[in-house]
Amino acid sequence: MVTAEIHPDAIAAIVHGYHGAPFDVLGPHKIDENTVSFRAFRPTVKTLHLLLGSQRIPMNRLWDEGFFEVTVATSWPGPHYQFEAVTHDNRTEVFSDPYAFPAYLSDFDLYLLGEGRHLSSYEKLGAHLVEIEGIQGVHFAIWAPNAYRVSLIGDFNGWNAAQHPMQRHGVSGIWELFIPGLQEGETYKFDLRSRFNDFHAEKADPYAFAAELRPKTASVVANLDNYLWQDSQWMDNRAKQDPLKSPVSIYEVHLGSWRRKEGNEWLTYRELADALVQYVKKMGYTHIELMPVAEHPFDGSWGYQVTGYFAPTSRYGSPDDFMYLVDQCHQNNIGVILDWVPAHFPKDGHGLAYFDGTHLYEHADTRKGEHPDWGTLIFNFGRNEVRNFLLSNAIFWLKKYHIDGLRVDAVSSMLYLDFSRQAGQWLPNQFGGRENIEAIHFLREVNEIVHSESPGVLMIAEESTAWPMVSRPTYIGGLGFTFKWNMGWMHDTLEYLQKDPVYRRYSHNRITFSLFYAFSENFVLSLSHDEVVHGKGSLINKASGDWWQKFATVRLLAGYQYTHPGKKLNFMGQEIGQWREWSEERSLDWHLLELPTHARLNQWMIDLNVFYKSQPALYQNDFSPEGFRWIEPNDADQSVFTYIRFADDKSDFIVVACNFTPVPRYNYRMGVPEAGYYREVLNSDAGIYGGGNLGNYGGVNSQEQTSHGFPHSISLTIPPLGILILKLAKPQPATKPASKPPKSKPPKGKVE
Repeated sequence: MVTAEIHPDAIAAIVHGYHGAPFDVLGPHKIDENTVSFRAFRPTVKTLHLLLGSQRIPMNRLWDEGFFEVTVATSWPGPHYQFEAVTHDNRTEVFSDPYAFPAYLSDFDLYLLGEGRHLSSYEKLGAHLVEIEGIQGVHFAIWAPNAYRVSLIGDFNGWNAAQHPMQRHGVSGIWELFIPGLQEGETYKFDLRSRFNDFHAEKADPYAFAAELRPKTASVVANLDNYLWQDSQWMDNRAKQDPLKSPVSIYEVHLGSWRRKEGNEWLTYRELADALVQYVKKMGYTHIELMPVAEHPFDGSWGYQVTGYFAPTSRYGSPDDFMYLVDQCHQNNIGVILDWVPAHFPKDGHGLAYFDGTHLYEHADTRKGEHPDWGTLIFNFGRNEVRNFLLSNAIFWLKKYHIDGLRVDAVSSMLYLDFSRQAGQWLPNQFGGRENIEAIHFLREVNEIVHSESPGVLMIAEESTAWPMVSRPTYIGGLGFTFKWNMGWMHDTLEYLQKDPVYRRYSHNRITFSLFYAFSENFVLSLSHDEVVHGKGSLINKASGDWWQKFATVRLLAGYQYTHPGKKLNFMGQEIGQWREWSEERSLDWHLLELPTHARLNQWMIDLNVFYKSQPALYQNDFSPEGFRWIEPNDADQSVFTYIRFADDKSDFIVVACNFTPVPRYNYRMGVPEAGYYREVLNSDAGIYGGGNLGNYGGVNSQEQTSHGFPHSISLTIPPLGILILKLAKPQPATKPASKPPKSKPPKGKVE
C-alpha cells in the first residue's frame, strides 16, 4: 500500500469549497495499470475505510478537515466499491462514492440543451431517480454557466456545501452529480458560488418535481413514473376532437379557496378529486381551469408568481395526488386546463432571480427585465436555454400530468416592450418598434410544438389588446393559439349591466359592438377571477337594482353568454350568487345554497350547461358569421336584442330574445326563418330559477307575417331582465308501413 502525491492546493480547493472540477481530485484515480488511488472528502467523520471486494482498508486522513486518501494495488474497480465511515457521534455509515461514476448526460443532450431544442429537458436536468452500473441513486443536473462552483446540499449531507461539489461540462454551463443511495423524498438545494462579485446563494432546483411547503423553500426528490393512469379512453378521444367545433364551458377554480375544511384548512388534491370533480360534473361544465398550481411562495399571488415551474404546489399534496385529481376529472369526462405563467417570475432569493450571480433567466437591463406593475422579472426569450426551459415546461404538464390545455397568462405584457411603461422606460427592438420580437417568436414556437406533440390540447391566450391573429395559425402569420379570451366583450357587457336600466338605451352599442369583431379571433367569453377582486366586487353586486333585479340580471347575463358566439368561462362562486368579493384566504360561501334564490340560480346554471352541450347551434359555428344572425339589434328604446344561432346544418337553429330592462315586453314581434311551433326551451324567468314565471306557456306558433326580413314571425312575451331561448319543433317523420315481401317468381315454364 502506497500514498499518491496530491498537490496541497487541490486539496485546499476541495476542503474550502472552491474547486470547480472535483472529479479531478476525488474518486478513484489510476496511478498505473495495477495501482489506484482512492480519495474522499468527509468533514463529519472520524475514520474512513475503503471496502473493496472482501478487503476493509483504512484510509489516511491527509487533512484534519476530513480529506482521506489511500492507494491500493488493484485493477480498475469502476464504481463497485464503498466507504465505511465512523462519525464523531460514533455512528457507522456505509456508502458508495459519488465520484466513481461516469457522466450521465450525453454530448447530444448537452448540444440540444445549448441549442434550446431539448423538448424533454426536464428528463435530464433536475433530480432523477436512476440506476447507473447497477447502483441506484439520484442524478442531479443544473444549468449555471457563470458559477465557478456548484454543490449539492441537503439533509443527506447536513447542508454542508463542501461535501458534494458537482462537475461542470465544459462550455455548456451544465453541472451534474450522481449520489448513490439517495431516495425519493430527499430535500436538497444547490449551493452556487459565482465568478462575479463573489456572489453566493442557495437556490432551489428550477427543474424540481416537488418542493417543501412554504415558508420552507427546498426542493424534494420525486418520482413521477409510479402513478398508473386510468384515462386512456379520454386521451385517445381528445386527440381526435376538434375543439373549435366542440362545446367548451370552463369552470375557473382556485384550489385553495373553492372549499375548505374545518379550521379553514385546504382540501387536498385527493379530497378535491371527489368533491370538486363531482360538483363540476353535476354542474355540467366541460372543463376545469385551475389557477396556477406550480409551486409559489406567496399565497396572495394566487400562484402567478412561480418559483417551481415543474412542481405542483405541496399545499394540497404530492405529485401523485395531483395526477389522481386530473385522472378523476378525465374519468368523469372533464378536461383540465392549467394557468401557465411564462411571462414573468418573482425575485425570491431561492428562485430564478440572479441565479448564478448574473441575470441568467431575466434581462439585465430593468427596462426589459423588470415588470413595473408586479415587481417581478421578465424572462429573456432571446436566450436558447431560457426558451428551452419554458418550452419543455409546457410539454411537461401535457405529457406527465395529462393536462388538456394551457391558458397563457399576461400575453399582452409579453408582446409589447412598452407594456405599462412610460416614454424613456423601455427599449425598442432592433427595428425601432415596440414589439418584443423574441417573445413573439417564443409564443409561436410553443404553440407549434404543443399542437404537434399533443393533438387536441387547447392553448388559450389572455391577451387584452388588438394584436391581430392571436388565435390564427403561425403559417399565415398568427401566434398559433387555439383561443383568445374576449376581454372586450367582458368589459363592455359588465359596464352595460352596471348601468341603471333607464340609461342602458344610451349604451346599446356596448352589446352590439362585440359582433363586429366576434369572428376575428377564436374567442372565449371569460368572466374570470380578475373581475371579482381588488375592490371590484362580486359579479352579482355589479348588477344594478334590488335583490330580485340582481339575480334576474345574473341569470340573463349567463344566458346571453351561453348563446353569444364563443366558448365560455366562469369563475367559481358566480354560479351560486356569491355576494362577498373573492379572497384566496377563505372558502366560497356555500351556505348560500341553503337559500332558495341562490339554489335556483345554481339550477339555472346547471340547466344552461346541459342545454348548451346538447345544441350544436350553440358551439359548432362559434367562429364563423354563418353561425349567427341578428333578428333585431337596434331596439335601443326597449333594450331588447334578438338573434339566431345556427349549427352546421342550417335547419338546426335556436332563436334568442334578451330583455335588459325590468319591464315586461308583451306582443314583441320578431321574424323567424321557418314556419312552425317555436318551443320555449329555456326561460330565465321561470319559477324554478327564481323568476316570476312570465313567459309564453311553453311556446308560440309562427304567423305568415313578414318581419325583420323573414316571411314568418312570432309574437312573444319577453320577461323583465330575462332571456328566452326557443327552438322550432320539427314534426316527427311519418312512419312508413312495413313493406310486404315480393312474391317469389314461379319456376320457368309454370303458369300460375
